[in-house]
Amino acid sequence: MESKLKILELIQGIVNRMSSNSFTLKGWAVTLVAAIFVLSSDDVDKEYFVLLVLIPILMFWILDAYYLMKERAYIKLYNKTRTIEPESIDFDLATEQSSFCDYIKSFFSVAEILFYIPMTVIVTIIICIVLKDWSMSIQILKNIQ
Repeated sequence: MESKLKILELIQGIVNRMSSNSFTLKGWAVTLVAAIFVLSSDDVDKEYFVLLVLIPILMFWILDAYYLMKERAYIKLYNKTRTIEPESIDFDLATEQSSFCDYIKSFFSVAEILFYIPMTVIVTIIICIVLKDWSMSIQILKNIQ
């Protein structure tokens, strides 16, 4: 029984680390986007400014979804391990291979959507206000799509 508790503690530590990484990424995303706005100058090309702000959001979202996918895989391993008899535990911490579908589910999970979509909308509104020319703002956003 002691070996079972030990492996469950190891898996729980990994899940905690993945969760901490996700939280840290969200903090870095906000910090980096705010820093880009603060450090941007008036002579920056407007189209590149939009990309300069929106690309880091997308990159952090991709990385955050990856950590969430890995966290879910370790939670599955935890649940599988807790139901195994203590004598048959092999201390293998490898998870099942995650599929692209698992990644997409993580990417569009509630936790990710409720953070990154509002952040993108707020950043887009700020960009439109900073550009002050609504027609130019709309044209730039259409060009990105």
